[in-house]
Amino acid sequence: MFERLNQLEARYEELTQALASPEIISDSGRYQKTARAHSELTELVSKYREYKDLQRGVAESRELIAEESDAEMRSYAQEELAKLEERIAVVGEELKLLLLPRDPNDEKNVILEIRAGTGGDEATLFAAEMFRMYSRYAETQRWKVEILSTSESGVGGVKEVIAIVEGKGAYSRLKYESGVHRVQRVPATEQQGRVHTSAVTVAVLPEAEDVDIKIEAKDLRIDTFCSSGPGGQSVNTTYSAVRITHIPTNTVVSCQDEKSQIKNRDKALRVLRSRLYEMELEKQQEQLAKERRAMVGSGDRSEKIRTYNFPQNRVTDHRIGLTLHQLGDVMDGKLQPFIDALTTHYQAEKLKEEAGVTA
Repeated sequence: MFERLNQLEARYEELTQALASPEIISDSGRYQKTARAHSELTELVSKYREYKDLQRGVAESRELIAEESDAEMRSYAQEELAKLEERIAVVGEELKLLLLPRDPNDEKNVILEIRAGTGGDEATLFAAEMFRMYSRYAETQRWKVEILSTSESGVGGVKEVIAIVEGKGAYSRLKYESGVHRVQRVPATEQQGRVHTSAVTVAVLPEAEDVDIKIEAKDLRIDTFCSSGPGGQSVNTTYSAVRITHIPTNTVVSCQDEKSQIKNRDKALRVLRSRLYEMELEKQQEQLAKERRAMVGSGDRSEKIRTYNFPQNRVTDHRIGLTLHQLGDVMDGKLQPFIDALTTHYQAEKLKEEAGVTA
């Protein structure tokens, strides 16, 4: 582990010098690539340097205890040693986590797709509430949420909403939200006061960049049609809505939220690119998909991952067995307890796998 850390620290120093090089500074593409690589190593190297400082402190304290004749000074050194050893154990575990292979998509923006599942109108109402929940969470992270496409229900809910979430680390925090979310509550339309169970599916896709997926113009069929729903005088009078079909995969994406056909086309292409990217990822990971399948979120979405029980004010994540009796806070976007617990859980799983590989 320490040999690897020394190599990474040396690489960090090389990148630091490169960022000051006139040759790199004059080439914006190379500069951005170098700066990104430097940034990715900064936290790890900083933590490793703290670890080395702690090691030096431990050695000095032990030396003082061995050589010091004054009882009071020896007692002080022993107290200091205990604190340093406690801290070095914590930093050592943090270093192990930082050395885990990183998901290359973690820093990417997210295409968020929420769809009403079983439960009729009640499912569409909960889908709208879930979109609000993620939007409120995005606000706390200072991320930008832009709706790409919506399909509303007659009761004020949404059958489907697709949005892009833009911000640092968006995918790293939201990737475990993919799956089936179940709600248990008494619908407003229910006369008997019976609890109904409905479901909403959530898909979190990393937004693909041009370098990730190349789409050939000959592989696309682009159709235009009149928008439907709210939108002012231009609705049903101009062919601003766009439907794009990727012929090789028969993937269809439509967008009608903008009055401009060009804007709708650009938005639809962003969604299409991300869906094709996910397909490509799933193909690549099919042989090594044990971790992804365990996560549920990135592959199989047929299994429920979380239940929101309104009568009991309870939210339960079934993957990690975490239950919070703070449903109101969660629906208001306070998702961090779940996100932190899921991240810790899957990091621990990765550590077990790494230990098994190196054993």
